[in-house]
Amino acid sequence: MRRAIFATVLLASVGTMALEAQTIFTPVMKSPYTAFKRSELGGYISDPGEGTSIALQGEYRLARRKFDLGFVLGYADAKGNGENLFGIGVDARAGIARHTQDFPLDAAVTGGFGVLIADGKSGFLVPMGATLGRQVLLEESNVSFTPYVHPVIIPTFGELLDDVQFGIGLGVDVALTKTFDIRVAGSLGDLEGISIGVAWHR
Repeated sequence: MRRAIFATVLLASVGTMALEAQTIFTPVMKSPYTAFKRSELGGYISDPGEGTSIALQGEYRLARRKFDLGFVLGYADAKGNGENLFGIGVDARAGIARHTQDFPLDAAVTGGFGVLIADGKSGFLVPMGATLGRQVLLEESNVSFTPYVHPVIIPTFGELLDDVQFGIGLGVDVALTKTFDIRVAGSLGDLEGISIGVAWHR
């Protein structure tokens, strides 16, 4: 119960600031679950909104006892005219609450550090947030759906970035098998966009 109260307070404190985005400024969000026992390899394509035509992102994640850790690499065509923007980062997700009769959602906190590089200049991001959702299993099937909300606040600094970004991510993870997921997410706020990806895990 204490964890449920803490998760509610955390979401309220983040949500009142109007939050969003992710480790390297793409609309790739996270559900509150670690979907794998050992490791995961994922790939995403996204449209981060105005100013960027397309972004590609790869992730490799490792499971630990109380959290999972991810290494992120990405590329974006920053203005749709071949101008290259590269990103690299690391992030983590740790569960803080499981659903109960009093609190119907599962919750996790997220945090990371990312670096963007373009034309010899760099920018740094420190995304922090909370993600809440609930896994729904289809009857007599291994398929499950996990809708979730992921508000984030992102302090930034450096030559490319020097402010605080806010927003909120909405997404759904679809587990088709025990080792393969399809993931769709969108974001609203300072950074808008949509993403779709796949992940293999073990």
